[in-house]
Amino acid sequence: MANDHTCLIVDDDPFQCKLLSHQLASLGADRIETCTSAAEVLNRIDRGKIPDLLILDLNLPEMDGLEMLRHLAARHFGGALILVSGEDEPILATAARLAREHGLCILGQLRKPVTLEALSEVLVCHRPRSAPARRPARRYAAEVLSRALDEGQLCGFYQPKVRVADAGVVGAEYLVRWRHPEDGLVFPDAFIPVAESHGLIGRLTMSVLDDALGQLHVWRRQGLDLTVAVNVSMADLSHPGFADRVLGLCRRHGVAPEHLVLEVTESRLERTLTAVLEVLGRLRLNRLRLAIDDFGTGHSSLTRLRDLPFDELKIDRSFTHRAWQDDKRRTIFESSLEMGRRLGLTVVAEGVEDGEDWGYLKNLGQDLLAQGYHVARPMPAEAFSRWLTHPH
Repeated sequence: MANDHTCLIVDDDPFQCKLLSHQLASLGADRIETCTSAAEVLNRIDRGKIPDLLILDLNLPEMDGLEMLRHLAARHFGGALILVSGEDEPILATAARLAREHGLCILGQLRKPVTLEALSEVLVCHRPRSAPARRPARRYAAEVLSRALDEGQLCGFYQPKVRVADAGVVGAEYLVRWRHPEDGLVFPDAFIPVAESHGLIGRLTMSVLDDALGQLHVWRRQGLDLTVAVNVSMADLSHPGFADRVLGLCRRHGVAPEHLVLEVTESRLERTLTAVLEVLGRLRLNRLRLAIDDFGTGHSSLTRLRDLPFDELKIDRSFTHRAWQDDKRRTIFESSLEMGRRLGLTVVAEGVEDGEDWGYLKNLGQDLLAQGYHVARPMPAEAFSRWLTHPH
């Protein structure tokens, strides 16, 4: 189906269509069309006329906007989406979450009457479909990934972690990438599930740790007081020999265990914790740091904080980004921060995307750490070293 660069407004109110059309035109859009019903939009898409940007009112006759999201997903709609409604913020937030769960590209949600400033802010994130974009994740055969591990095709990108108080760099998170000889840079969502389901995750994790510790040794010899964080799988933590292998790698690279942070995603923590408790306990006995990642996205956060020896809590980006303007996000973020402080944990805010996020965090105290695109994007080790020598 062919794509076009049309901005399509879907609203059964002629005044709202006219208002949004004028606003889009003033912001530089030159192909603006309107529809009054969901059925009309779906018919367009079925005929191959796919808009680059769809502005969708939730309160449509016959088929409302929430139902339409399901039909858009079924048609693999690849354009950008902005939701608008006169309903209250929780309804808009629910619709936005539903759109993301369907895999749709949502730029944001706006309450009526839509202001020019609000529309402009949302559109800052919009790229025309012709712009380069990250390709959808594909899955690779296990034998291809195994060969990539043998040939050393995996590499690390590093995203800085800084103190909010003074923007001083305290460490970096290692983010694995695959330099595929034909497909270019491949992101982990395309190969981590393969590694986990085919018994390759242990090899992959040890390869990542070996690379990360080698680079950390270089940086610390250069006088840089940094830690490096590495994500580990539940399959790793369930293996009784995992702690010995990690500590052995630390000794081989001459890195003190307290300079390595292992991050465990909260939503993946298993209910059966006997083996995990032993491994995590042994690692903490040897002064290695443990972080609970994406905090707030799982179903038993408080139980995990009580039962497992974590010393760092990373608040998920879905609660950090724009917490300054969203009451629910702000309440969850600040409650998590206060709980982390009371438990004596280091608290890291993930997903600090812009100056507004940073300014909000600056007002919350001097002990908070942050990472996100506002600080820096993930980068190869050489670029990270150069970044450290320049103001940021």
